Amino acid sequence: MSKCKYNAALIGTGRIGFTLGFDSKREQPASHAMALKENRRIKLVAACDSDPTKLNYFHRFNRKPHLFSDYSYLFATTKVDIVTIAVNENAHLEAALAAIRARPRLVILEKPVALSVAEGMKIFNEAKTLNIPVLINHERRFAEDYKLAKEYIKQIGQIQTINARLDSGLYVYNPDAEATGEYCLWHDGTHLVDIVSYLLEQEDNEKENQALYDAEDSGERKILKNARITQILYDDNSKIIRSINVHMQSDNCNDVNIFISGKSRFFGFELDVIGTEGRIRIGNGIFEFSKRVQSKLYSGFYSLEKDELIKMPKKTRYFSNMVKNAVDFLDGKERLKSTLANGLRTLRVLEDIKNQIKEFNELPF
Repeated sequence: MSKCKYNAALIGTGRIGFTLGFDSKREQPASHAMALKENRRIKLVAACDSDPTKLNYFHRFNRKPHLFSDYSYLFATTKVDIVTIAVNENAHLEAALAAIRARPRLVILEKPVALSVAEGMKIFNEAKTLNIPVLINHERRFAEDYKLAKEYIKQIGQIQTINARLDSGLYVYNPDAEATGEYCLWHDGTHLVDIVSYLLEQEDNEKENQALYDAEDSGERKILKNARITQILYDDNSKIIRSINVHMQSDNCNDVNIFISGKSRFFGFELDVIGTEGRIRIGNGIFEFSKRVQSKLYSGFYSLEKDELIKMPKKTRYFSNMVKNAVDFLDGKERLKSTLANGLRTLRVLEDIKNQIKEFNELPF
């Protein structure tokens, strides 16, 4: 098989696009630029940002890629195989449509897909019409620790309950940030909802993802269903949301609970998956797999005991594996592991929750 290189362009040289690659505490690579450059099969030939300060800073460390302040000029003058879009959420629609119309072999789009399902469907329909695959960077789908959890979940019996929690410095929802998406329900809640969906996906869902656009799947067949707000906390007599509890269901678990806390003084991300035969706790700094064994405390009873055979990977390779998936897909060796259908499913759940919040906000205090 040919080991040709794939030319790539990066749209957006901010935090996730570039500068998180300098965070000494994060597992590296932690940005699109660093992950693209790490892969020997990819040549980063162009970068674009409308902010000259960010673009000049990128250029200090990356002399070879051609620089552009306008991606329309980039697409008009440069033919690439991969376009990576790492701009703010409110710019996803315009940038994604422009990238798709440039007809690369693959578009990598940062999460969430867009600011709304309506915008997401415009991206989906254009990609389907032009037959351009789009990979969504829901990074935990590519991480080695969550891949272990996905495999281990088969060993914990019938899933009884999933409790997922996010603590963020952003408000959960702020009506004043509607145009930017700068609230954690959208910004980080997309990761929480998507990874729960990933763990609950069954074989038929994975076959849908494999077919890309041929399955006529625009994310309408949600993994998580019947989202219902069970508790909501406002910020000091305003319509800004500080915390929220949401109950959902899936075909293989009737008790899925999402808790999101905003304006926290720490960042937290964790999942607790409880089955009839075991338990998985996983998240930022959390990795614990337990199995059912005869109890050491009570005769005739069973308890949960940590499974010492399951070890936390030294590196999760969440960004590296995402880019490797892109290359393997282009080589014809692997399906995309995070498609537009996945991203739209997540977006539909988030929009269901947000619409309920808006209904609550219309009620008198």
